[in-house]
Parts: sequence; C-alpha cells; structure tokens
Amino acid sequence: MSLQLLIAQILLLGLGLLGIAAARPDLIVDHGTKALLSLGLTFVVARLRPRAFLKIGPAFWAFTLLLLILVLFIGVGTETSPGTKRWLDLGALKFQPSELAKLGLVLMLASFFSRRGVQHKLISATLMIVVTTALVFMEPDVGTSVLTFGLGIILMYGAGVRISNIAGFMLALGLMAIPIAGVYLEKHPYIAERFFGHVNRDVTAQRGLDQIGLVHRDLNFGGLWGQGPDGLRYPYFAAHTDMVIASVGFTTGLLGVAMILFAYWLIMQTALETSQLAARIRPMTSEIHGASILATGTMFMIVGQAVVNLLVAAGYFPVTGVPLPLVSYGFSSMLTMSLALGIIHSALREVRRNLPEEVSEADVIALPAD
Repeated sequence: MSLQLLIAQILLLGLGLLGIAAARPDLIVDHGTKALLSLGLTFVVARLRPRAFLKIGPAFWAFTLLLLILVLFIGVGTETSPGTKRWLDLGALKFQPSELAKLGLVLMLASFFSRRGVQHKLISATLMIVVTTALVFMEPDVGTSVLTFGLGIILMYGAGVRISNIAGFMLALGLMAIPIAGVYLEKHPYIAERFFGHVNRDVTAQRGLDQIGLVHRDLNFGGLWGQGPDGLRYPYFAAHTDMVIASVGFTTGLLGVAMILFAYWLIMQTALETSQLAARIRPMTSEIHGASILATGTMFMIVGQAVVNLLVAAGYFPVTGVPLPLVSYGFSSMLTMSLALGIIHSALREVRRNLPEEVSEADVIALPAD
C-alpha cells in the first residue's frame, strides 16, 4: 500500500472526528465507528488487482443505475430541499445512491476504454455519462450531477480522448440543455433561490442570517492553533456535514485546515504519479491502461468534490450540499471515498509491478512524455 495515501486518509478521518466532536458531540462514537470501518474497507479493496474492478465495472454501474431509478420512486428528501428524492431510507441505513453512482461511472468507463480504446465508439461512452448524470439531475441534485458530469469529462481526457472530441460533445449537450433549463428551474425554485441568495449574500449577511458568514466567523475564531473541540461556539446548520471545514478550523485552527489541504494534495500527487508511471510501461496492456484511468477517475472523485466543498465554504460557490470527502459526517460519502482510495492503492501497486527496471519512480517526473 501507498504510505502517502494511508497518511492522507488517517489525517482526513482524524481531523473529521475532531470537527464532529466540536459540532455534534453526540455523533462522535457513530462517526468514529464508521471511520474505522471505512479504513478497514480500504485495506480490503487495496488487496485486489485492477483487473477485478475492470471486470465488475459494467455490472456495478448497472447496479448503481438501478439504485438511481429506485430512488426516484421511493426516495426521500432533506429538510432544506423539500420535494427532492436523494436518499434510500432502509430503516437502520440511510443511503445516497448518487455517491455510489460516481464510482460506478468510473469503473464502467475504465472498463470500456481499457477494452475498446479511445479511437472508436465514443457515442457509447458519451451515453454512459449522460444517463448517469441525468438520473442524478432528476432527483434533483445539481451539485452532484455537475460533479458526475465533470468526472466523466476527466475520465475521457485521462483515457486519451482528443480535446476536440470532448469539446464537441460538451457543446452539443449544452445546446440541447437550453430548452430544458427554464422548465427545470421553474419546477425546482429552490435552485434559483440558492443562486440569488449567493449573489446577494452581502445584504443577507448584514441581517445576521448568512451561513457562510458564520463559517468564516468560526474559521477566524480558530486562529492558528484552534480552540479545541470543547471551545464555546454557536451551533448552525450543517456544521458537521457540508460546512465541517469550519468546525475543523475552529477546533484545530489554520494548522488543521492546512493539514486537510495537504492530505488532498497527497491523494492527487499519488494518483498522478500512478498515471505517469503507467505511461512509461511498454507494451501498454489493457490492465495497465485501465489502472491509469481508475487512478485518475477516483482521484477526481475525491479531490474535485473537496474543491467544490471548500469553495462553497469560502463563499465563492452557491451552497450545493456536497460533503467534504472523508471529513464530513455521513456514511454514504465516506464509504464511497474509502472504496476509491483502495482502488488508487491497487492501481499504483499494479503499475509498480510492471514498471521497467530502467525507469525509477524517483526520476519519472523528469522523463519526457512520448
């Protein structure tokens, strides 16, 4: 296993536990138990070889589509988004299928491109992205659907699809989406309310009703070293989920926030190293190609979502309801992201196993791309 990835996961889970302790002390045991389970799951998944993920990719993706369809009929919404259907309530377990659908799309596209290449039949890959994104969009969950669509684009690029083909694909979809946008926004008015609330947030903040302002207040109070989990603070909505970065900042200060950013950087650096090492292997087998795509896709799943969450907390994006990976409270996201980390472990080990002796990891960055 990669020591860098292990350090990153432990940092994120540990800092998340401190943030939950400050925001919702009653959830510490529950969150800590799930964190240990997710860490163990990563160890189990990391022992598998990439060929296993590539083999089950189509079936796993189909299963996630079935869950997305099911949630449209029997799903439940949230307090802040009435009328939405995003969760499957199974009594003891409440699960969000859209989180698992992102991983399903990664496995499916990695399996598809590793078997068929990127020169032909791109319409099939395009349909996979569109179908998955559309089902999430219908819940509706705009934030996750945008992330899912972006994930598909990154996977196409990582697999080797030409930029011109990707640009044409995005232009065509954009033109087709224009007639639907007005009807969609009229049916789900809360989306426009969130957007205009973000645009006019300075006025709202003067009335003391701005959630982002409360997040910034806690980050400022945290200072350099933090106030500790027992520090006196005022509770506000989503302090243990979407806005958990404020709880971490209040508890551990700027140091804790910097450690979270460092952990995500470690994940990104390890995945990019995997893809770069894979490019030096000749001949390029389907499994190595698939491992490279898996590493790129799962990395974007984690880091891309983290960037969106942090930009929302910083006040640059409207509130989207996207959790901070491996930090926020919530088992759906933690489970999926732990699976993703296990896949990166697996991909890196497979690439290292096939790396030519004359190419070392230490100098791979200095080597020119072919």
